[in-house]
Amino acid sequence: MLYFYTAINEKASSPTTMTARTLPGASAFALMILLCVIWGFQQITIKVAIAGVSPLLQSGLRSLAGLALLTLWARWRGLPLFRSDGTLRMGLFVGALFALEFAFIYAGLAHTTASRMVVFLYTAPCFTVLGLHWFVPGERLAWRHFSGIALAFAGLAAGFLGEGGSGADTFLGDLFGLLAAVGWAATTVLIRASGLARISATKVLWYQLAVSAALMLPLSSLVGETGFTLPAALSPPVLLALAYQGAIVAFASYLAWFWLLQTYLFGRLVVFSFLTPLFGVAFGVFLLGDPLTPSFLFAAGCVAAGILLVNLPQRPAAKGGGQ
Repeated sequence: MLYFYTAINEKASSPTTMTARTLPGASAFALMILLCVIWGFQQITIKVAIAGVSPLLQSGLRSLAGLALLTLWARWRGLPLFRSDGTLRMGLFVGALFALEFAFIYAGLAHTTASRMVVFLYTAPCFTVLGLHWFVPGERLAWRHFSGIALAFAGLAAGFLGEGGSGADTFLGDLFGLLAAVGWAATTVLIRASGLARISATKVLWYQLAVSAALMLPLSSLVGETGFTLPAALSPPVLLALAYQGAIVAFASYLAWFWLLQTYLFGRLVVFSFLTPLFGVAFGVFLLGDPLTPSFLFAAGCVAAGILLVNLPQRPAAKGGGQ
């Protein structure tokens, strides 16, 4: 882990690496899969922590803990966070989008099932690829890539929507899930297309955690959440779940995510995001005793095929013309 963070610091300190992005290789794919595992397990920790801490408050505390760790990390590595570089306005805007995404997720879960929320939230890679294709030079994709992403999403939708409940009863929650997906995709595209692409991943994440904590903590009270439920909030499982969300998810995994975003051609990596809900379901099966359904196996197969299709090596052009 220290080696990885050192790599982030070295990449962030070089101006050329902030603009020149390369095709991802095996190490980038492995890191992306690890992030999907971390984010999939987060669903388990949210379920555990909700016994003692309400959802929006969880999100705000997670951002606050991640912000504290990130600030200490930046000071230890000597990374400037408050130097004027012309990114403050965009950083605050992206941070607001980041907070809005999670507000929609948690509000939507009150009106739809978790499986339907997962499907609508994970339309985000589709929106992201379209945004990168149109607005970020060097991220244009071929029909093969779009087909792989469509296959992965179609498999995920078929695997989860059919068992998720009635569309009429869950319309508002489904809509919030879709809005959260748009917010996630817009955040990713804005980071790549704006001056945020030229600063360190640490500062990009600092903007988002700071704004998210500032918005989500008071929002929890404004919407009338119960906040802490004692003594459950002080139980070891709840405290460990909160620590995981703050240290592993909000600090380590998001720092890695934004480093990937700034380093590689991300259109080839974003399809891996569809693995996150599959890992979440798998953890539910093995840790919570949830049933393993044929639809989950079908979804897993489609996602794997879509990832393969997106990342197959490009065939060399034939001599004399054509592709």
